[in-house]
Amino acid sequence: MAPFNQENVRIAPQACRNDATLACGRVAGEFEGMRTALWIIGLAVGLIVLSMIHLAMVLRWEDEQSVGLRYYGLDAAGRERFKNRLRFHAMLLAPLLALYGRIAKVNFARVRFKHHDVSLPSGSCDAASAARADIYHPRPEDIFVATQMKCGTTWMEHIVYEVLHRGNGTLEATGTTLYAVAPWLEGRKSIPLDESALLGTEHPSRIVKTHMPAHLCPSAAEARFIYVYRHPVSCFASCVDFIATNVGSMAPPMAAYEEWFESPDLMWWGTWPDHLKGWWERSHRDGNVLMVQFEAMTRDLPGTVCRVVEFLGVAPLTDSELARVVEKCGFKYMQRHQNLFEMQPPHVLQTNAKLFVRGTADRHKDVPADMRNKILHWAASAMQDSSFPLEHAYPDMVESISRTEHVAP
Repeated sequence: MAPFNQENVRIAPQACRNDATLACGRVAGEFEGMRTALWIIGLAVGLIVLSMIHLAMVLRWEDEQSVGLRYYGLDAAGRERFKNRLRFHAMLLAPLLALYGRIAKVNFARVRFKHHDVSLPSGSCDAASAARADIYHPRPEDIFVATQMKCGTTWMEHIVYEVLHRGNGTLEATGTTLYAVAPWLEGRKSIPLDESALLGTEHPSRIVKTHMPAHLCPSAAEARFIYVYRHPVSCFASCVDFIATNVGSMAPPMAAYEEWFESPDLMWWGTWPDHLKGWWERSHRDGNVLMVQFEAMTRDLPGTVCRVVEFLGVAPLTDSELARVVEKCGFKYMQRHQNLFEMQPPHVLQTNAKLFVRGTADRHKDVPADMRNKILHWAASAMQDSSFPLEHAYPDMVESISRTEHVAP
């Protein structure tokens, strides 16, 4: 048996007290760490909530400030100030937008609304603007430029503008944007139809943009309509660029783009085949529709300009007038002055608000081969009940059908 040691008796309580103090210190340290972590989490959540409120306010502000002529009616300096304010807000919102880009992608079913039997893009259009398009009665001085989206709308509008001015248009000299003088039938963000002035002196006219399918575009025998069509896969590629530019990191995967492009329910203004078939049939029914191929515009711009001149009934251009129109409507000029041809007002989600003018007729080659072939076959199959001369316009579409039939069992 160990001898009794009074010193051990005195030390034992002291050791217990030391152990308790250490344990309490550890608990206090852990509590302090937890409190700090909760404070950081709370701060982060608070910053995210504030950023979400900030984003909602900016989106509402930019939308209100771009309706009608509120943006397009500004002079060049005013438009640049608007862009600088957006850049400042975009810088502050960059962390939140990056977070959204990681957890959310564009859902095409949620960014459209139904108008009759077609989908229209929310924001660019709304129910009120679409309803105004329904009741508009075209006037003799109206020249409609109609296309499915991303098929050369702005390019053709500018051609018509310069033809009406015989190459002496003043957009560059005055810093005026095209959409400050040319209304968009179903859109919210351009000069309103009832405020737009007539352009030109020989035959003063109004240039009206529309993406409406033929059966929803108002008709009048006295008005004139120019419809521009483009290779379906080139149209698809340009649509992908346009959407990606406008939603940044929230751009959806390529499969979602393809589903949207081929869907009669989702695709804005209807699918490529339905759009082209409708306007082709209307051009044969009515005598006031000029059909123009985008690829022909790239191959022979002077020839396209001359067709437009003849269709509009203005006096033939002199050689010098034609040269001026062709120069101003060329890709280099429009790229150099792309601030005059902005297809929509800038907004905080844009990554690179540039005019996509490439000057090539084979944009479809940028699309991966498998997807290109699928879109070609889908579009060609949907066009088989139309009299449109597909074999002449786009022989690769006809070949896609032949290849499929050849490999079928």
